[in-house]
Amino acid sequence: MAPPRLEVKHLSRRFGDRAVVDDVSFAVSAGQVACLLGPSGCGKSTTLRIVAGVDIQDSGQILVDGKLICDTVFRIPPERRGIGLMFQDFALFPHLSVAENVAFGLRGGPAAHRNRVGELLERVHMSRHIDSYPHALSGGEQQRVALARALAPRPRVMLMDEPFSGLDERLRDGIRDDTLALLKEEGTAVLLVTHEPHEAMRMADLILLMRDGRIVQQGAPYNIYNAPVDRAAAGFFSDINVLHGRVTGALTATPFGDFLAPGVPDGSEVDIVIRPQHLKIDFDRAGNGPAPTPQNGTAAHAFVRRARFLGRESLVEFVTEQGGIALTAAVPGVFLPPVGTPMWLMLRRDRVLVFPREAQQ
Repeated sequence: MAPPRLEVKHLSRRFGDRAVVDDVSFAVSAGQVACLLGPSGCGKSTTLRIVAGVDIQDSGQILVDGKLICDTVFRIPPERRGIGLMFQDFALFPHLSVAENVAFGLRGGPAAHRNRVGELLERVHMSRHIDSYPHALSGGEQQRVALARALAPRPRVMLMDEPFSGLDERLRDGIRDDTLALLKEEGTAVLLVTHEPHEAMRMADLILLMRDGRIVQQGAPYNIYNAPVDRAAAGFFSDINVLHGRVTGALTATPFGDFLAPGVPDGSEVDIVIRPQHLKIDFDRAGNGPAPTPQNGTAAHAFVRRARFLGRESLVEFVTEQGGIALTAAVPGVFLPPVGTPMWLMLRRDRVLVFPREAQQ
């Protein structure tokens, strides 16, 4: 079996007393897109800079195709690593034409340059702009030229630092999808930095969730979203409702009935997390409320505090009758009940997440 295209082992970087990157390890295969995801200051851009060779780690190794390119003693210069770079500002040379920008850094004779430049500009739909200069291009067109230039030397690894954040939202999805499809076709391993969870979910085969210099969880988007390592990870990907409770006999009492807290000692406090789309309104029941079911458990009586229509869905905020707990439900389409309307709420118990309070960060 071929080794991972990019492999990072126990990477660390300190600035003074602060560990900006703290024992980070991961691997990215050929044709795979990995996203370093996390809030500003978590260490993701520093990690990318170390892999690129523009910063130096204090410990750890970086390998490409199983060959060491950098540790604390041995270091291949950035331009010889077979690694391409794409940044948010595109960094095109304003005095060079589109063709000259794409050809920059290519080796070989003029004929080889022309063939590679022509091939790439055709693949990114920019052939008709071959003699144009960057100032005459739109942001989306500049992005496509920057991609062609980065791909021209056939890099084994592509590093991308929030390259789509400067684009108009209407253009972003199409250009992003085209870019990643082309990188996959080339068999390039892609390491991409973003602080937008929805962007990572859309693009990544592998998400590397960073916090305070460490990777706290890594895996496929589906797995990280549905099985977050802690409350902070759950809340990073979406809005959440949180019920606080205390464990007694492996159970935690809530307005929605008891919830299991496996492995949590009696007397411990827990956070019970439910996403707004999994909080259900029971429109068919009234009076004393619905009977408990194995899937949804006990209903809780609540009153509408506010309702907002967001286009594809409505967000309805409630306050429970028992305990005065604030909860938000996401309802498809238009649903704007008046303030104060009483309703019964149910939880998707199979979607509930239970975390010890001490695990929260």
